[in-house]
Amino acid sequence: MSYIVRLRLSVALAVMCVALQVPAQHTSVPTSADDNTFYQYHYLEALRQQQAGHYDAAFDLLSTCLRMKPDAAELYYLLASYYSEFDNKKCQEYMQRAAALDPSDHHYLERLGQSYIQNRDVQNAIDTYERLYEVNRKRTDVLQVLLRLYGYNSDYAGVVRTLDRLETIEGDGEEIALGKMAAYAQMGDEKAEFQVLKSLADRHPNDLNYRVMMGNWLLRHGREKEAYKMYRQVLKIEPDHVEAHLSLYDYYGEKGMYDQQRLTAERLLMNTATSTENKLTLMRQIIQSNEKAQGDSTQVLSLFQQVLALPQPNADMAELCAAYMELKKMPSQEVDSMLYRVLEIEPDNAPMRLHLIQRVWATGNYDRVKTLCLPALKYNPDEMAFYYFLALAHYQHDEQDEALDALQRGVNQINSESNSALVSDFYAIMGDILHQKGRDDQAFQAYDSCLQWKADNISCLNNYAYYLSLKDKDLERAEQMSYRTILAEPDNATYLDTYAWVLFRQGKYAEAREYIDRTLEADTMPSATLYDHAGDIYFHIGQTDQAVQYWQRALDQGSDALIEEKIRKRKYIERK
Repeated sequence: MSYIVRLRLSVALAVMCVALQVPAQHTSVPTSADDNTFYQYHYLEALRQQQAGHYDAAFDLLSTCLRMKPDAAELYYLLASYYSEFDNKKCQEYMQRAAALDPSDHHYLERLGQSYIQNRDVQNAIDTYERLYEVNRKRTDVLQVLLRLYGYNSDYAGVVRTLDRLETIEGDGEEIALGKMAAYAQMGDEKAEFQVLKSLADRHPNDLNYRVMMGNWLLRHGREKEAYKMYRQVLKIEPDHVEAHLSLYDYYGEKGMYDQQRLTAERLLMNTATSTENKLTLMRQIIQSNEKAQGDSTQVLSLFQQVLALPQPNADMAELCAAYMELKKMPSQEVDSMLYRVLEIEPDNAPMRLHLIQRVWATGNYDRVKTLCLPALKYNPDEMAFYYFLALAHYQHDEQDEALDALQRGVNQINSESNSALVSDFYAIMGDILHQKGRDDQAFQAYDSCLQWKADNISCLNNYAYYLSLKDKDLERAEQMSYRTILAEPDNATYLDTYAWVLFRQGKYAEAREYIDRTLEADTMPSATLYDHAGDIYFHIGQTDQAVQYWQRALDQGSDALIEEKIRKRKYIERK
């Protein structure tokens, strides 16, 4: 529980508190003291209990004080803080009483105003803050509260009056002028609205932006000729004034003067004083207009090339150009070239580098993927995706040691905010590589880590189950893992084959036969391994002829001495 408490203690009362040395829980009234001493005793003890966090005792003592001195404003103020926790009505009643008893105390008034705001009693809040302003006419924070209250009450005349008072204290300024304009606009007083803007411009004749603002106001209110004249006046003084040209761009668009609009846009885009944000906005508008008119994209691309020939403060324009090129389905080589331009400007732009890597990956150029990933490890060393693609690129070239190194370096970047699916895949690939290198114990540890990050990593569940079955290890767990994969993808031939094989290794031959049949139905191009598994399973259910047929189909796909021996001896021989 927290309370807003203002302690009003004189030095004499503080000395008395020390002199009395009353025990923390002692609240009896000394009978030998006069009434004022009784009151001071209870009041000081209440404050002491409050500071000690004994709020129940403090509340009781303050209530006793109130019975002794029912006209003490400070008691109503302190008790109101307690009532605010469980009786809003009582809290407000006590704050009103405190403010009435001591109207000169701004703390009481301010707390009363806050209670009105909390209860959404806007009009009483306004009245209270107006009284508070009368106490101290230099408090701009009170005027700021009044602005919000008048605005909430849609009392725009009150907003203007309050802004006038702020202006008296702070002086004229753009923020106050714009506030008045907004209020007059809500009141429908266009004349007063424009006069405020004109006065601002007149007071600051050297700030041409205010004249542009006047032109914009005139344009919005249908006074196009006056607006155009205002823009031309500004440009006569300062020919490269960016804001005036931007406003003219809008003016030409509204008038349907598209050639002039295009020339204005080009001038702005080539002007080094135009901000990147404004240039991007213009280019988006040009793209939108061109698309709407089904125009020639080469004109837009030519404009991009002109802009990008200038020094670029950042890669935003190049990014926009690349996005437009993708939108227009331009040749991949040209899009990639623009993405490379983005990285030339901002080599640490991780999202664009990843986007380019994904595009290059789709072409199968794994050497280029590696070339793109390596600099990223310097610019963005904590971005795991770069280690991931680097590892995959090495893996595609059968560079297992390099792939494993990239994965292990990536794993070192794992933190509490890492993407669980990506981390899971890291460990899954590590497990696959470690198995291929004959390091099965480490592979199984990697698979365990994979499943800790993502328990439903289906490919990991499949591989883990299959490799366990090959070693006749944890076959019951292997079956459970494999079964989850076929629940997830019941027509996946790879997963069905694994499940059939795990069942076979457990000696569940009838069930294994059911799933190997489903595998052969699901797989349009069965592999030699699948036919070999089918043969082994059929042999163990006593169908030797069918088993030999499957072994023969496996042999037809490539020479295998063990399968040849199975066919010759017409019997199952376990592969070592």
